[in-house]
Amino acid sequence: MEPVDSPGNEPAGAPAQNDGAAVAGADDRSAAEVARYLDRLLNEGHERWEGDRCPICFLFVGLPTGKYAQMNQCCMKTVCKGCILAARQRGLRGCEFCRTPRPSDDASQLAMVQKRVSKRNAEAMKHLGDKYFYGRLGLTKDIPRAIELWTEAAELGSVDAHYHLGVTYYNGEGVEEDKPRGIRHWQQAAMKGHVPSRHNLGVVEFNKGNYELAVQHFMISAKMGYEMSLNVIKKMLMEGHATKAQYAEALRGYGDAVEEMKSHQREEAKRLGV
Repeated sequence: MEPVDSPGNEPAGAPAQNDGAAVAGADDRSAAEVARYLDRLLNEGHERWEGDRCPICFLFVGLPTGKYAQMNQCCMKTVCKGCILAARQRGLRGCEFCRTPRPSDDASQLAMVQKRVSKRNAEAMKHLGDKYFYGRLGLTKDIPRAIELWTEAAELGSVDAHYHLGVTYYNGEGVEEDKPRGIRHWQQAAMKGHVPSRHNLGVVEFNKGNYELAVQHFMISAKMGYEMSLNVIKKMLMEGHATKAQYAEALRGYGDAVEEMKSHQREEAKRLGV
């Protein structure tokens, strides 16, 4: 996501312009409380949350994770494409992590997810919420049910659920728009290392003209390997809103993060188009 010059040009999930207070609940807190919260917000979540690691090779998955990994509904584990390729080369079938056979239809997939939801698995709840939100796996689209599931998943620790709640409330997608509430969800996720949520907080501040705060958010997410944030900092540098030193620091951090996510298997999977 990049900062935009006019409303309506944001990529999916990016905050629109004319947003509310960036520090959630700022109107209801003393200046000292707001300052302490902002300090915490900027000093926590500099490491990606562990759920972004492939459970087989234990390397962080590239961003966006959906491009470089696949989530298995049997065990709710997201496996990188390098490990998917390695499993295929060894002749393994089914889930690369738990070896469960692949479901053959929507009903079978839904049953797998619901089984884990019944055991209060946070990622399964988040995943089922996604399906209700978009009306997939044979489910009727039901945004209130999706929000209910995401909310419970967030309470159980799913940072992805916080992110989706943030997008939904901030943009008013199927619910009454509530920007401060959306920002609070992004803040909760960002402080636990959720990279897109951190980036969105940067977009919020950029659109308000708080460029110094925006670049701090973007630098955190860029250093965790988020190319969109790096590109935004470059644009801010060209527009005089960021310094050469800030861009250089972000570029080094981004390069280090990307290098740490590389493996021979992943490079081979990329070459073969897995």
